Amino acid sequence: MKKMYTNYIDSFKGLSKEIWFLSFISLVNRAGTMVIPFLSLYLKKDMGLSETDIGSIFAFFGLGSVIGSWLGGKLTDIFGFYKVMIISLFLTGLCFISLQYIHSFWGFCIGILVTMSIADTFRPAIFVAIKAYSKPDNQTRSVGLIRLAINAGMGIGPTLAGLIIVINGYGLLFWIDGITCITAILLFSYLVKDPKVKPSEVRSKQENLDKNAAYKDFSFWIHSFICFLFGMAFFQLFTTIPLYYDEIFYLDEFKIGIILFLNVAIIVVFEMPLLNYLEKQKIPFTKYITMSCVLLALSFLVLYQNFWIGILIVSIVLMTLSEMLGFPYTNRFALDRAKEGVEGSYMAMYAMAFSIAHIFSPKIGLEIVNKFGYQINWLVAGMYGVIAILLAIWLHKRTQKGL
Repeated sequence: MKKMYTNYIDSFKGLSKEIWFLSFISLVNRAGTMVIPFLSLYLKKDMGLSETDIGSIFAFFGLGSVIGSWLGGKLTDIFGFYKVMIISLFLTGLCFISLQYIHSFWGFCIGILVTMSIADTFRPAIFVAIKAYSKPDNQTRSVGLIRLAINAGMGIGPTLAGLIIVINGYGLLFWIDGITCITAILLFSYLVKDPKVKPSEVRSKQENLDKNAAYKDFSFWIHSFICFLFGMAFFQLFTTIPLYYDEIFYLDEFKIGIILFLNVAIIVVFEMPLLNYLEKQKIPFTKYITMSCVLLALSFLVLYQNFWIGILIVSIVLMTLSEMLGFPYTNRFALDRAKEGVEGSYMAMYAMAFSIAHIFSPKIGLEIVNKFGYQINWLVAGMYGVIAILLAIWLHKRTQKGL
């Protein structure tokens, strides 16, 4: 037991104070992210929208995420990650507060589009910040620590949100989301200082720097498509899966929050020690990406049976294990692949792969559920994972050849 505790503590050693500050800020921000996990239920129960309309709203959610990720990458390469992060979080807070006052379908489509276009400029910026504030030999753990903070926050958020919804409805959640975004950015500006070296200065020192290097990297395109497929399956966790828990197993929001908390609890307890152990194994990142795709496919295929409630736990555990490998190592692959001076473009492309999945995953998933039922949707989601496995094997072979 003492050895396990020592290993757990060791997994956090050697990380910079800026990474710890970024993690703390992420914890504060994500603890307030209460609306998103229950957005599909809010749109159905409070606004009375159909599955088709909900899918359309999530498509606008994804479109805004694509715009924000692309714009965030461009702005990060021009102005640096620091300014982008501050402006993004502040304006996102105001947007979340405003969303509660929109009650029409098209109004909410536009509102969520604008909100996500602003919010997701933050994503390429924080990825570049991780690279700037960490050493090459601990970048995976730096990503893991920030993910741990995000997941701890999202574990607190949905669990409290489920209780708040049962007692007081959805309205208060929008205020909490907005205020925590603004609080997080005030903490960020106080705790983390703007680095002296600007992207323009880095680029000026390099000759023949190709600003479009990310878009000419074929292996990176394969990696991006793997991330897209991963997202197509994984984002069901925020759309069709809560509805499945509600409609097939009759779980209320609080019980759904408890199951989602299991996902977070496993990550908080086990992810950092796991990454610390794997970081020492010198195994190619692409092998971990392949295994994550295998676990993700299995997490949906086991849901094909719908008569035993315990299968929900089996599925969420498999999905969590997949997430613990998939997100840190797809991120680390992108960070390692990014050329100095244009990191924003690489990280934007990485973020956009998931953002595009945000457009299609809810729309396709909810349409399949509406026309063919949940079980067919789980088979389709499992097939996303299978295709991703094949692509990950191809990517591994290419990178081993230096391509």
